[in-house]
Amino acid sequence: MQSQIPIERWQHSHVFDEGNPLAERNTRWAVILTAVMMVAEIAGGWVYNSMALLADGWHMSSHVLALGLSVLAYAAARRYAHDTRFAFGTWKIEILGGYTSAIFLVGVAGLMLYQSVERLISPTPIQYDQAISIAALGLLVNLACAWLLSQGDAHHHGHHHGHHHDQHKGHQPEHGQHDAHHHGHHHDLNLRSAYLHVLADAATSVLAIVALTGGKFWGASWLDPVMGIVGAALVSVWAYGLLRDTGRVLLDAEMDAPVVKEVREVIAASPIKATIADLHVWRVGNGKYACIIALASSEDCTPDDFKRQLSIHEELVHVTVEIHSGCGRQS
Repeated sequence: MQSQIPIERWQHSHVFDEGNPLAERNTRWAVILTAVMMVAEIAGGWVYNSMALLADGWHMSSHVLALGLSVLAYAAARRYAHDTRFAFGTWKIEILGGYTSAIFLVGVAGLMLYQSVERLISPTPIQYDQAISIAALGLLVNLACAWLLSQGDAHHHGHHHGHHHDQHKGHQPEHGQHDAHHHGHHHDLNLRSAYLHVLADAATSVLAIVALTGGKFWGASWLDPVMGIVGAALVSVWAYGLLRDTGRVLLDAEMDAPVVKEVREVIAASPIKATIADLHVWRVGNGKYACIIALASSEDCTPDDFKRQLSIHEELVHVTVEIHSGCGRQS
């Protein structure tokens, strides 16, 4: 008679990402600062007739929405973290927030381009001194917000590095490059989306200051709308990068991730001869992956044999192994 295995052995949490509380709090402060500056820049651009300043203000308005969305994504991921409806946790709510923010960036770039071309065709007088002052103040606010958000990112990376360092104490990985990969570039994409919005705002503030200064001292009024077009191009490039990275996660396009190669290397080096019949790897947290692997083997073995071998890669937080053919056992 087979012994009964306690069901508790197979039960585990599906909360694969601990969140980023500092980033959530700092992003909330960034929303407040950006909203105040948005009102000042839109009003200043309208009153002083600066296209670059007005574009920067409208640009900021989209950032207020996008940064607010990032805060809501953090809150929703935390609130529903233990909701059993989410099969692999709620981390992708944050990624969805980042993806939506990237779409906002695309809209901002389009608005900036339209308004800048319109002003280039039909130029109007600009009150340079007042516009430069407001643009400079906007840049200071952007830099303050960028600093707040960078603190959240630095804390997040420091926490992950320390956590995984502790896990490695007394344990030497079998694959020499594992540590280099594991401590690699796992960014908080929701925070990155917020940071890009602030960075885009800072860039357009700089461009506005350059354009207004050129117009004031050299009479190059055409610089104002031209810098708006340059800003639109820059924002478009950043938006594309964020859409690409968040879209890959949302669509589970992770089969070219380094961890997939590492899984194949573990199976190839296993003392138990087995062939990979099917393999699925996707991200369920920041630098954390789930894996389903189907193996064909004629030797007497169990799924646990391979799970133990794969456990050297602790970024694999949810592993399901199926064994076909000679073993006749599945997990």
